[in-house]
Amino acid sequence: MGELTVLALRIVLAMVLAGSLFVQAVMVPLLAIDLEELSPDYAYLRVPLIVIMVLGVVTIQVTLVCVWRLLTMVRRGTVFSHAAFRYVDVIFGAVAAAALLTLALAVLLAPGEAVAPGIVLLICGAALLIAGVALIVLVLRMLLAQAVARDTEAHHLRAELDEVI
Repeated sequence: MGELTVLALRIVLAMVLAGSLFVQAVMVPLLAIDLEELSPDYAYLRVPLIVIMVLGVVTIQVTLVCVWRLLTMVRRGTVFSHAAFRYVDVIFGAVAAAALLTLALAVLLAPGEAVAPGIVLLICGAALLIAGVALIVLVLRMLLAQAVARDTEAHHLRAELDEVI
């Protein structure tokens, strides 16, 4: 991966992280204030909605930090090592948690008439999409495992060849 690509991705990651911090510091409190104006019939939604939003942003932040660490490993040439699995596993967990949070949001909004049934269905579709991303990360983890195994085998074969020479 070229240095320019790594730099561009780091700029994007930093901007998204700054945006997520803005959401946590400014937008979530504003959402909490807006939710105070809900009718008493839907007051039970206030706390769970805020918790889901905050935890959702945390899953994004965790993923960003792990991708940043993986980029550092790419730059150093150490990404094909067992240390990379820790970050990929955390990314998988964060994306899976985001899918569960999205599904929880749909379940929370489904009863009553707080939102239209079509919106709940769209949120369920988003949860399915996010779960699909988690599965893609899992497949990429398997590919990383194969690459690490091949890299280890190549090092072993080089060492044997060096002994022969």
